[in-house]
Amino acid sequence: MAPKVPSVRLNNGLEMPVLGLGTYLATEEEGIAAVKMAIDEGYRHIDTAYFYQNENQIGQAVRAKIAEGLIKREDVFIVTKVWNTYHAPEHVAEACQRSLDNLGLGYIDLFLIHWPMGWKFCGWTGDDLLPMNANGKSIDSDVDYLDTWKAMESLVKEGKVKSIGVSNFNSEQLTRLLANCEIKPVTNQVECNPGINQRKLIEFCRQHDIVITAYSPLGRPNMADPVVGTAGIPKHALDDPRVIAIGQKYGKSAGQVVLRYLVELGTLPIPKSSKLERIRQNIDIFDFGLTEEEIKLMDGFNTGGRTVPFHFSSEHKYFPFKLEY
Repeated sequence: MAPKVPSVRLNNGLEMPVLGLGTYLATEEEGIAAVKMAIDEGYRHIDTAYFYQNENQIGQAVRAKIAEGLIKREDVFIVTKVWNTYHAPEHVAEACQRSLDNLGLGYIDLFLIHWPMGWKFCGWTGDDLLPMNANGKSIDSDVDYLDTWKAMESLVKEGKVKSIGVSNFNSEQLTRLLANCEIKPVTNQVECNPGINQRKLIEFCRQHDIVITAYSPLGRPNMADPVVGTAGIPKHALDDPRVIAIGQKYGKSAGQVVLRYLVELGTLPIPKSSKLERIRQNIDIFDFGLTEEEIKLMDGFNTGGRTVPFHFSSEHKYFPFKLEY
């Protein structure tokens, strides 16, 4: 029996499952297989993006499960994102339509602005998604994310997307957006894991009825080896004997303890995996809770260090990571 994932009510009244499947770098057959496995295991929230170039595979997997009769379209919550090169208002509707066509699911549940920074538009053919100059820095546009947002609001009114939100926005950018929007963002998707637990941003967003979706929740998506700090002590929660011991107490893995911690902070984690055992583990976190002492221990891993620093766009006027949160 697949675990039942609770949902959170968004500020527009719609419901979003509190745990989802991340799909960055899950392409081709791997992406299709991972999404099918995840749906079989009870996942009903799938996160993708135009930039990931796997929307086709995500849609194909979801449609296959609908055809099997396992789910209906309305049972699954699909998130995708408009990329940095398409921030100009005249490109937002086209970008959305391309995502809709790729997914083939009729509508998008949640459409996000992937980053606050806009980059040079390089056309639709060949899709140059990372325009770089000779110094390895992004070629920026001066499109204001407020103008991008107005175009996003139109997509809700047209029924193409049910909800809209942002990703990688800091508190100042959110404050500015909230002062100038007609439709509030329902979520801010940011990196959030024990190494950067985002407590201040979570609290800021809670005050404005915005939920935090946690990407890279396990903190090192593509690293196989433990990260060892000074004196041989693991720098990473997943490798720490104390976290492993908490897991053993509840019959869980260190990864499950980390995901449970993020849920208890009030975030919606979207762990990525293509392995059945890990997909199963990641969703099986709703039958235990951490004590105050255990949460305090997990808080001790917070350094503010990012696994996704995005340095090559750090000169952009809307680069979000110049502030603490």
